[in-house]
Amino acid sequence: MSNNIVTVKNLAHRYSVHWAVKNINFDILNKGVTGLLGSNGAGKSTTMNIICGALNQTEGEVYIDGINMAINPTEAKKHIGFLPQTPPLYKDLTVDEYLTHSADLRFVNYRDIKRAVNVAKDKCSISHFSDRLIKNLSGGYQQRVGIAQAIVHTPKLVILDEPTNGLDPNQIVDVRRLIKDISEEHCVLLSTHILSEVQALCHDIKMIENGRLVFSDTMDSFNNYIKPEGFTVELNNPPSIDIIKEQLNVLDVLQVDVNVFRVKYNEDTKITQELIKLSYSNGWDLKEIAVDRCSLDEVFAQLSGKVVTEKTIK
Repeated sequence: MSNNIVTVKNLAHRYSVHWAVKNINFDILNKGVTGLLGSNGAGKSTTMNIICGALNQTEGEVYIDGINMAINPTEAKKHIGFLPQTPPLYKDLTVDEYLTHSADLRFVNYRDIKRAVNVAKDKCSISHFSDRLIKNLSGGYQQRVGIAQAIVHTPKLVILDEPTNGLDPNQIVDVRRLIKDISEEHCVLLSTHILSEVQALCHDIKMIENGRLVFSDTMDSFNNYIKPEGFTVELNNPPSIDIIKEQLNVLDVLQVDVNVFRVKYNEDTKITQELIKLSYSNGWDLKEIAVDRCSLDEVFAQLSGKVVTEKTIK
């Protein structure tokens, strides 16, 4: 447990007679961005609120840097910075006034508050707005102030709930870059429904559906959860379709263009390596192979138990 910032053991929570989450187990390491995914009502928010200490679980244990949240919540929460979906801003305060107040709430020693506020402002690139009223800032900069309050006490765990919600494309790019910078020094738990954001930021994925953990692995494993069923190949000196199909022993070969073919197979074998060997020995002059990849939407849908009627290939 010593290498984990978050450890969740046999976590379960019941609202009245309904179990929101049941038997959730996972660990989160000390650096990088971990994505927390799930459909609406899947139990994602319940899990996140329990990790934050905002909700007491019915069963199980949550440890923050080895500290049991249920037994010693004050100490555990000292290691957590949290940005909810709606930033908790006092908009009639200046940026400095608000961050000073936030640092004081987080038990930062009063001698260190000014330095802590300046460090947080520098990281979030808002130092030039120190004396500006928060209500006069744009949405993107208000979000940066919200992130600054989450890191002002240098927590080991930073939890961000839909941090780019409502921002314009340029602001989204800026906030994502900021999250990447933060993840170099902190463990970041990111809750979002934007799969492109998950792909851009996350190294690990935890996905909850129907109150249970259905996926816990790396982003690469999430991308490859559905095995490819085909690939596209370009040959400068191609043989006939029948020869390709016969020698590769595949389900089907379709000609997409003069030199481009789509190959379909039913098992994840070393079919591409075999094609390379055949191309070399027969003089087919292989130019390019592109293995099909299912979209993140399709992987998400399959893990959610939803029916997908059409595959989207990337």
